Amino acid sequence: MKQLGEILLEEGLVDEAQLMHALDVQIERGSSLGRVLVELGILSEDDLVRALAQQVGLEYVDLDEYPVDRAAVAAVPGSVCRRYNALPVRYDGGVLVVAMADPGNVMAVDDMRSVSGMPIRTAVASHDPLARAIDRYVRADGELENLQNVLEEEQNATLEELDLANLGNVSDEDAPIVRYVNLLVTQAITDRASDIHIEPAEHELRVRYRIDGVLHEMQRSPKQIANGVISRVKILSDIDIAERRKPQDGRMSVTHNGKKIDLRVATLPTVWGEKIVMRILDNSTARLDLRDLSFGEENYRIYEESYKKPYGMILVTGPTGSGKSTTLYATLNAVSKPEINVITVEDPVEYRLDGINQVQVNPKAGLTFASALRSILRSDPDVVLLGEIRDHETAQIAIEAALTGHLVLSTLHTNDAPSAVTRLVEMGIEPFLVGSALDCVVAQRLARKLCDKCKEPYVPSDEELLGARFPWMPGEAKPTLHRPAGCTSCSKTGYRGRLALHEVMQVTEALERHAVAGSSAAEISKSAIADGMTTLRDDGWRKVVEGRTSIEEILRVVA
Repeated sequence: MKQLGEILLEEGLVDEAQLMHALDVQIERGSSLGRVLVELGILSEDDLVRALAQQVGLEYVDLDEYPVDRAAVAAVPGSVCRRYNALPVRYDGGVLVVAMADPGNVMAVDDMRSVSGMPIRTAVASHDPLARAIDRYVRADGELENLQNVLEEEQNATLEELDLANLGNVSDEDAPIVRYVNLLVTQAITDRASDIHIEPAEHELRVRYRIDGVLHEMQRSPKQIANGVISRVKILSDIDIAERRKPQDGRMSVTHNGKKIDLRVATLPTVWGEKIVMRILDNSTARLDLRDLSFGEENYRIYEESYKKPYGMILVTGPTGSGKSTTLYATLNAVSKPEINVITVEDPVEYRLDGINQVQVNPKAGLTFASALRSILRSDPDVVLLGEIRDHETAQIAIEAALTGHLVLSTLHTNDAPSAVTRLVEMGIEPFLVGSALDCVVAQRLARKLCDKCKEPYVPSDEELLGARFPWMPGEAKPTLHRPAGCTSCSKTGYRGRLALHEVMQVTEALERHAVAGSSAAEISKSAIADGMTTLRDDGWRKVVEGRTSIEEILRVVA
């Protein structure tokens, strides 16, 4: 058998000087040569696993690229795959080929041979790509279908009896309804969904996940189980299960792969029953750095200049689900220090942050945005975050707070940054106060990122560029852009993850004059662009040229 160093030299993965240095370090540390090469940054983990597979004469499988046979995956139960960190990838004659991080695990091979009823041949895969592939292919769909069948068999009881049978013992994790709801949530988290929609229809219960901003239908179940599923979610979210005539809000927490994840739950009465939307709140989002939010260099410079001021108002605008809260939380992370008193008023409080005083709006108790804000200003704050400015009273107090030495952060529903000025005036705020208090407005949208594994470069046609109003003139050299292709890593969509498009408008003296004069949003926009503002569309085109997203995606999210 060849030595590992010999294989690495033959493959050109290391040179002799690097190998000799690694051997010296190996002697000092007493660890394996491969581990030393990885720790020194000479060799990647994947290259090491590939070389070790060659050394022992086993096949290496790159599961980020490998076309896995779903029929082979189905031969071994998902629980067994997860237990042994193994994934069947194909049939080879009458043999089942299984990729494993530890192909020497004899017990795992015996168990998979037993449950599949087939001879097993092992292949080697790196740990992280293998874990990602198991998440992709070992889905809960099959178990969900089995649970549907079980639930349908129980329909001899009335709907009320079904609810009591499955929900009376809330701690019974083996109850079909309990397992069904648990699977819906865990599969959504695995699929990187931001929202789960549970929607009763006339003859069925539909489940959809919002992934990278686009809804995907995942499940259709019998209508008979709708009451049980909805009641189970309401119990978990501490929502009144007897009240079905009005919208309600709640919150629940789950643990997924050792990580606590909160879900914000909202119910909405519809003609066919209560619709439930669960927003998945990953607490790591609240700890993001502003640099992680796709700001362009100039946009970031303008925004940083604003939030570092001790007073003034900063507004983030955009439709629901455009990442406004994430931007505000990242801004709080940037300004929050032990010597600064930060207080927030939110409806609801989505993320719990250390070192920050967070207030939950409660209209029933008389605690509205406006009344909470009045009380906050008597609590000696330095920075105030308002979840949303919805009415004249809240806007008036926020403006006054910004003018009296507080940094005020909030959101507003407008289509672009210049419209924020006219929106505040429409709310009844004096134009000269808007111009004085408002320091910066950020309009934001979320666009899907092209999958790094499969995006393909191409030169667009004249018609495509002109039709999209891309900043290009006939006769100029065409840029090389990228488009989605689709691979196993992105579930054949061509996109994976999202990035933000920004329009950052700094309120200059010229814009203050426009505010006082009652200028229209279009006039304010022209002035802001003349002062150097990059529009949402132009920021999108920059990200298209950088190969991060596509022309189609920008046209989808920006008017």
